[in-house]
Amino acid sequence: MKTPRVTANRIDEYLSSGKRFDGRKLNEFREISIETGISKKAEGSARVRIGKTEVLVGIKMDVAAPYPDSPNKGNLMVTSELLPLSSSRFESGPPKFPAIELGRLIDRAIRESKFVDFEKLCIKEGEKVWSIFVDIYSINADGNLVDAAGIGALAALKTAKFPKYDEETGKVIYDEHTDVSVPLSKEIPIVTTIYKIGKSLIVDPTQEEEDACEARVVIGGTAEGTIFSMQKGDAKEISIEEMNKVLELSKESKKNVFSKIEKFLK
Repeated sequence: MKTPRVTANRIDEYLSSGKRFDGRKLNEFREISIETGISKKAEGSARVRIGKTEVLVGIKMDVAAPYPDSPNKGNLMVTSELLPLSSSRFESGPPKFPAIELGRLIDRAIRESKFVDFEKLCIKEGEKVWSIFVDIYSINADGNLVDAAGIGALAALKTAKFPKYDEETGKVIYDEHTDVSVPLSKEIPIVTTIYKIGKSLIVDPTQEEEDACEARVVIGGTAEGTIFSMQKGDAKEISIEEMNKVLELSKESKKNVFSKIEKFLK
């Protein structure tokens, strides 16, 4: 559901003068807060709020057979569920495109960055490996769910601990967690989304701003500028000049976001 054209025009006019309805600058995020360890049953978990947007992320682990093309590597699956309680625009039932896309965007950033050391998830090559499931749930949708989900996935993975595994029986004992953390690299993939409204480029939109968006670019990369993944969405074109500005704004945003969440990722 898109914003009525009059409202979108008003947002465009404000942004053209460097203003936003909530008083932020075009390159400014809302307040970010993170809580970890919110679930006793999950191997890792986090609650992330960006302004009024809120997501929960849980990590579950299981032992399974590896994929045929990677017999010595563990598996990763990222899924998202956009709950009706978070927005009237979401419905119960099988996941629709926005939920599927959200999961894939976060999956790609984690996978392409090699943030998870998949080879260290191998138990017995060609037979048994650890599978990591990252489950994302929207609790309140007020714009920019993608960036919130990306932060939540990082925080949940950083705090995740392996469940106990009985090698003799081949069973995972989920009620008992070990002190062993998920093997992660130092390359931290922060997901930031740049939105185009009229001639303006902004970060972290409210829902009204996101509804007025004509194009967006989701970029997964480090605060230092390394890019691992990128996806352009929505119908409006982005010029080469605008794309250069998108890349600069994304890098700047990653530095700002990382400075706010760094203490949760140690």
